[in-house]
Amino acid sequence: MKVILKKDVYNLGRSGEIKTVKDGYARNFLMPRGLVEIATEGALKAWKNSAEKRSKRQASEDAALNELAKRLSAITLSFSRPVSEEGVMYGSVAKSDIIKNLAAADIEIDKDMIRLPASIKAVGTVEVEIALKPHITAKIKVAVSAQSK
Repeated sequence: MKVILKKDVYNLGRSGEIKTVKDGYARNFLMPRGLVEIATEGALKAWKNSAEKRSKRQASEDAALNELAKRLSAITLSFSRPVSEEGVMYGSVAKSDIIKNLAAADIEIDKDMIRLPASIKAVGTVEVEIALKPHITAKIKVAVSAQSK
C-alpha cells in the first residue's frame, strides 16, 4: 500500500515522503496514530501543491532542533546512587531519570527519543544519544557517582 507520511516515522522515513508499506502495518499501526494517509490521486495532488510550504516548515523545524542539539551536547547530567562495599550499585539510572533532569533545565523530550538500550547500572560516565529527529541527534554525558553515606 502506498502512503504519504504526515510525520517522521523512525526506520521508515521523513514527513512528506511517499512510501510503500505492508497493508497491515499501515492499517493497524500507522493510520490509527495519524502518521500516514493513503496515497490516493487527490492526496498526491494536494501533497505536490503543498511541497514548498512543507519544505520551509521542515527547514525551520530542523534549524530549531539543531540549536537544541547544540544545547544538549553541552549538558552533563549528574546522578548519585548508593553503592555496596563491593562496588555494586543499588538501583540504576533510567530514561525517566534523564527526562526529569532535562525537564529541570527546561528541555522537554519524549522517552522514545532517548537511545538507551538498558538502564545505567554502573558508576562512571556514559554518553547517551538523543534522537530529536532521525537525522538530528545529540549526545549528552551522564555521570553516575557513588553516594556518600
